[in-house]
Amino acid sequence: MAQENFIRRYLMKAGKMGHNGFQIGQTSTENPHALHISFSIEKSTSETANTAKVQIWNLSPANLSVLDTEDCVIELQAGYANHIALILAGNVVTSSTEMDGADRMTELEVVDGRVALRDTYVEISRSGRVDSKEVFDEIAGAMGVSVIYSKGCKFKVLPHGFSFVGPAKTVLKKLCKTCGLSWSIQNSVLQIRKPNEPITTRAYLLSSDTGLLEVPKRITISSEGDDSSSGKSNSQIGYEVKYFLNGAIGVNDYVRLESDKVRGYFRIYKLTIDGDNLEGDWICTAQLLEVK
Repeated sequence: MAQENFIRRYLMKAGKMGHNGFQIGQTSTENPHALHISFSIEKSTSETANTAKVQIWNLSPANLSVLDTEDCVIELQAGYANHIALILAGNVVTSSTEMDGADRMTELEVVDGRVALRDTYVEISRSGRVDSKEVFDEIAGAMGVSVIYSKGCKFKVLPHGFSFVGPAKTVLKKLCKTCGLSWSIQNSVLQIRKPNEPITTRAYLLSSDTGLLEVPKRITISSEGDDSSSGKSNSQIGYEVKYFLNGAIGVNDYVRLESDKVRGYFRIYKLTIDGDNLEGDWICTAQLLEVK
């Protein structure tokens, strides 16, 4: 690993949609030290929203007031030196501040896609033959999020039209069951994919040269409720790996694992990102399922 890969850096933006916010994490010659931040982010392929805990020390009163606004949006990028990537996008659910010795520590609970999942109700009424992909696009538009599809997605034509009134997440589940697909929200982007398929065909290399830590641990993963439209449990053998924080690799991404113990192509099934810019971890822990 190059020396620059040990220089921890982050950039966090916060604010209510359509209003002025703030940004922290920038450094300069005059101000070489960013505010202290710590985070733990948990992501999975589940339809349940991803969650995160973020702690920040010594925010200004003005910035604290921004975080207290309803449905404040957080975007957090992290990485090394000049290479950072988005690791979290979501809405603040709770914000609390307390003294930590001589410092003031603010803790945030953040939920990915909270507003889109909580507030979006749709009224869809289409007659005649309906392409289900057009319905997926309409739902994403109503939720205010972009949508991406895996290469193997097959969209059924609904011969007798399609009508639905209710929560967007309910119609997503219904339509995915009809088409044999899965959905989740990752960094406020709606992913629709074929079961067991990565969201993209581009593979990231995980090896000791690219940041892989320790020996991959063989585990059994139950993918019930994820890749089985029938709801049956599909236990699979996978691996748990740790690597230096790399925000470019997300849930459902395609990775090529190269270690002395195991080599092959896998999909990120679950991902935990833990970081502290001053001390402790700055790593990712991922559960991988083999792509067959």
